[in-house]
Amino acid sequence: VQLQASGGGSAQAGGSLRLSCALSGFISGINYMAWYRQAPGNQRELVAGITSSGPTTFADSVKGRFTISGDSAKSILYLQMNSLKPEDTAVYYCRADRGSISYWGKGTQVTVSS
Repeated sequence: VQLQASGGGSAQAGGSLRLSCALSGFISGINYMAWYRQAPGNQRELVAGITSSGPTTFADSVKGRFTISGDSAKSILYLQMNSLKPEDTAVYYCRADRGSISYWGKGTQVTVSS
């Protein structure tokens, strides 16, 4: 499984960005996908996750501002980020799980200025 994240960039506080994560390869059996982020000096943290049956989870810091969704036909995972804050600045990574095996994509930088 290969994951390719895109859509990062710079935004002003209060602005929006949409990240995409394209899956390729043998993707049958993927049952969970998520977005993580890592700011300089911090540990990687979960931002949002979604199961194959639909339930989602969000970090408290992004609830009400970010949404996670997937397009199964295109094998793409999205993260819509609204009302961005400077503290959202980080490298964002997508992850896909097949059972106990996790696959990670390379990150995409998001920078939010005040």
